[in-house]
Amino acid sequence: MNWGAVIVAAGRGTRFGRPKQLIEIAGRPMLAWSIATFVAMPEIEPIVVVTEGEWLDDVREAIGAIAAARTIAVVPGGATRQASARCGLRALPGSCDAVLVHDGARPLVQAQDVREGMRAVRPGRAALLAAPVVDTIKVVDPRTMRVNRTLDRATLWAAQTPQFAMREEFLRAHDAAAASSLEATDDVALLEAIGIEVVVVPASAENFKVTHLSDAAHAELLLGASPK
Repeated sequence: MNWGAVIVAAGRGTRFGRPKQLIEIAGRPMLAWSIATFVAMPEIEPIVVVTEGEWLDDVREAIGAIAAARTIAVVPGGATRQASARCGLRALPGSCDAVLVHDGARPLVQAQDVREGMRAVRPGRAALLAAPVVDTIKVVDPRTMRVNRTLDRATLWAAQTPQFAMREEFLRAHDAAAASSLEATDDVALLEAIGIEVVVVPASAENFKVTHLSDAAHAELLLGASPK
């Protein structure tokens, strides 16, 4: 299959004082780390980066050295992450059979994990990287903070990215969600809603999302110790 990649790198980055995707980690803008991983994979050809309209030039500059090795389109996103992912999917050429959608705030994604996710995809079946939940999860009433029940963590997995599917099925899922005003926190939830089978592919422990300043410091340690 011909694979394309969509990297969602929108958001205001209010915790970081600037767009999170552009903060420097181990000598590179954070966004550049995951893009470099995808660029080094010959099975992934077109790459689309989705960001805030006002940061298009900044993102192009941040990935300039990497983009020289491969054609990378930078396009404006929408009002939500879901809308931005849809913009990225629509920006890919029709020659793409399958697509992976990745969060630009996960700079430590590993190529071997990506390939495992790609291998799991076929028409009618999608995949995502995920990790088993290690904490005990409580369902809590947000008004009273009373615990209603405890979930069995043996069946719980924390969703990560990339998430993988056939391009046509991704587009159909996003279009159906837009038509029905369905909002989800990840893309495969939209695929589940139209009846696509979704399977989990275990991810490396390092594939965490940079959300807080402490996460950025942790990523700095790991990437600073890895070969550039």
